[in-house]
Amino acid sequence: MNREQRLTALNAELTKRILILDGSMGAYLQGFGLTAEDFHGERFAGHKTSLKGNSDLLTLTRPAVIAEVHEAYLAAGADIVSTNTFTATPVSQAEYALDGVVHDINVEAARLARAACDAFEAKDGKPRAVAGSIGPTTKLLSMSPEVGDPGRRDADFDGMAAGYKEQILGLIEGGADLLLIETITDTLNCKSALWAAWEAFDETGVELPLWISGTITDRSGRTLSGQTVEAFYNSVRHAKPWAVGLNCALGPGDMRAFLADLARVAECPVSAYPNAGLPNAMGGYDETPHSMEEHYGEWARAGLLNIAGGCCGTTPEHITHMLHAVEGVAPRVIPAWDKRMKLAGLEPFTAVA
Repeated sequence: MNREQRLTALNAELTKRILILDGSMGAYLQGFGLTAEDFHGERFAGHKTSLKGNSDLLTLTRPAVIAEVHEAYLAAGADIVSTNTFTATPVSQAEYALDGVVHDINVEAARLARAACDAFEAKDGKPRAVAGSIGPTTKLLSMSPEVGDPGRRDADFDGMAAGYKEQILGLIEGGADLLLIETITDTLNCKSALWAAWEAFDETGVELPLWISGTITDRSGRTLSGQTVEAFYNSVRHAKPWAVGLNCALGPGDMRAFLADLARVAECPVSAYPNAGLPNAMGGYDETPHSMEEHYGEWARAGLLNIAGGCCGTTPEHITHMLHAVEGVAPRVIPAWDKRMKLAGLEPFTAVA
């Protein structure tokens, strides 16, 4: 099954049922007991900067471990697995002095995920898609990192877009089916990733569906850059996303109201993959597979979901329970395109017809 055939089959499935995304990469990796030597591997054995914690680098130094994670989520019932590339941009990898290996990480990460998906597709003929994970980077374009200097920026739009383009070219080369621009705290960062994607599409002649997932950072219901959920959607709807959603930050209990806001206005499929609750005092996550199953079941029955998955703290067991929660429940009905002009600052604006 080639990419075009797979996407056609996946879109057909999307009209019939709620699709399942995988869960956390980082939380699952913690169970492997990886050491600093695992992160450095042979290739980076002499690297002067400590690389422990740079999970994306394991794609190159311990590929078998990353493949095992993908396989576990596929066995749990995932229709879509995301690549191990959340921080695989020059901006983020520069903190490890590894901005020169960004292309390699993205190509190999997409290949690893694609190989795992191909093996499962061969068993039952069901499409399994690879979503190229594109994270927010460690810099913000619309906000200053220093309270006393509001005009300061540590990155600019063109530089950020150039880094995203390098990442996206690698993901396309490696065989990604979708581009997942995720955990968006700053909408301007998202726009730079979209610009990069369109430039990469022009350069390669390959155009992948765009999936956009924002993050509500607290119970105020706003992104870090200050937008409400509807304002955020208005800011990105011009990209005609394949899907739009919310992930990370809030646990499922706190995310529910904001997911409902998005489900009300989004003219495309809606996804949700929250953390397994907010981190507790020990750095762990309190939402169990059983407790998260209850939330997902209610969301599905309320008509809020097209794609369900997990973020920080979730494991293959969580994904299996999510699958059970939404199995047999009809996906959210996607509304018709609203022809009215929709704009956004921090708040949404819809022109009167």
